Amino acid sequence: MIDAAFIKQCADPTLSVEIVQQFVQEIGVTDPHQVTVKSGNRTFAVPTPKTAEEAMDLTKQYLGQAVVRVGLTQYPAGFGIQSADELSMNLFEPCENLRMGTALFSKVYRIVSKWYGNPRPEAFEDAMLSYASGYFEGQNVFKAEGPGDVTVWKPAPAEQLAAAQGRITGEDVPAQSSDPVSEVMAVGQDSGQKGSIEGQGASEQPLSNQDPNRAPMRINLTGIKVHNVEPGSPAK
Repeated sequence: MIDAAFIKQCADPTLSVEIVQQFVQEIGVTDPHQVTVKSGNRTFAVPTPKTAEEAMDLTKQYLGQAVVRVGLTQYPAGFGIQSADELSMNLFEPCENLRMGTALFSKVYRIVSKWYGNPRPEAFEDAMLSYASGYFEGQNVFKAEGPGDVTVWKPAPAEQLAAAQGRITGEDVPAQSSDPVSEVMAVGQDSGQKGSIEGQGASEQPLSNQDPNRAPMRINLTGIKVHNVEPGSPAK
């Protein structure tokens, strides 16, 4: 799991450590140079970059022709730029990639949570799908205005998870012995409490639209989880 100290140093401060940990786990990427290229439901077999320079060359090769996601957060490479010449090597620097990816996800998560009306785990799940596709309820969430302060659901910290497990099973479970991200949902299903609130219907784009940028997909960004693209991303 990604280190909490690294998250506090690099991630967007509007997200809790627990949210960022689950976000990164859902993305499923550990190589900061990873470049994923997709078109519709197809993922292209591309060379594995060994350096940031190779990753940049690969990104430039496909940008504007397909969906290109990069780095630890599988950030949409074409977002916010007009041409490939504007691409930054920061995309492949772990701290900067985490900063950019979590800032974008924070906005998406707040947009989705506002739509739901109250904090709930389903909002996080839909926010992950929206981060993958770039769309929620037909709206381009990357280009949308941020909704301001919105209360969002967050996973329970490791200590709370361990205590809950102990109450359910009657056993003492050291917090350090388990993965709070992967187990918090299981605890929630048994106890009826999936998490907590931070601050104060699922929707996917139909495949019939045949828009490769809108193709909904569940997220395993080691294989499927590398999605989106900024619609109208710049040509190579």
